[in-house]
Amino acid sequence: MKKVFITALMVMSFLLIQKSANAQLEAGLAVGLSSYQGDLAPNSISGSLSQLHFSGGVFGRYNINNYVAVKLGLNYAKISAEDAKASTDSQIERNLSFRSNIFEASFTGEFNILGYQPYNYERIFSPYIFAGVSYFRFDPQAFFDNEWVNLQPLGTEGQGLGGEFPEEYKLFQIAIPVGVGVKYALNDQWNIGLEVGLRKTFTDYIDDVSGLYGDQSLILAGNGELAAALNDRAGEISDEVIVREPTSQRGNAEKDDTYIIGAVFISYNFADNGLVGGRRKSKRKSGCPTF
Repeated sequence: MKKVFITALMVMSFLLIQKSANAQLEAGLAVGLSSYQGDLAPNSISGSLSQLHFSGGVFGRYNINNYVAVKLGLNYAKISAEDAKASTDSQIERNLSFRSNIFEASFTGEFNILGYQPYNYERIFSPYIFAGVSYFRFDPQAFFDNEWVNLQPLGTEGQGLGGEFPEEYKLFQIAIPVGVGVKYALNDQWNIGLEVGLRKTFTDYIDDVSGLYGDQSLILAGNGELAAALNDRAGEISDEVIVREPTSQRGNAEKDDTYIIGAVFISYNFADNGLVGGRRKSKRKSGCPTF
């Protein structure tokens, strides 16, 4: 999958460069908010809205026709979650938390529902839908003993110990971005818009939480004291001594994590692709829209 994605990015980049002379190319900036849904924020509404962070990116878009476009994007997003902000007592008592920076390269296709072609006031506004593939890097951290600690190298759920413990997870992963947006032409050179996209990932470890607590003594012996301490943090807020069974549930391994990016964007049309020219009303009558 990694090789296929990198090949697709290279082909797309070559296409954008080759086609720029024909001026179907635009480039832009996006700024917005990001959030996450997973084991520490299972509720998509309250969990996501309470933990919003900054996101930003750059992109190049090639407009194939009025209805279809392809886009290559580079995005940054920050996500985090805390059990302390949860709405259920069991999750609050678990007392886990994390933060992560996400760096993403994406290749998506867009469909303009109304058609988008502002030249001569033909179609200057359209909602659109998009879907594609992205390759991203994440790196979950937890705040412990007055410092931020990288969680993946520790193996907090016993990753890498073999037997019934899970395998080590990779920090580079594939995701499927899907979403909706709207775009509007300010004039012949500039476009603005808004889009919201969900990234469906194939990992349950964006938050470093997935399956069982595991045998604490084996985690302590195999992965160290810090891994064992961050495996179960309930004792930090409880006066009682908590003894976990190795099969106690730490997270929900049946559902992978997702992250969400919502952004406003502005883009510039580089040359005459039908978007650049006098913005005068056309005297001809438009027929039925064609693809």
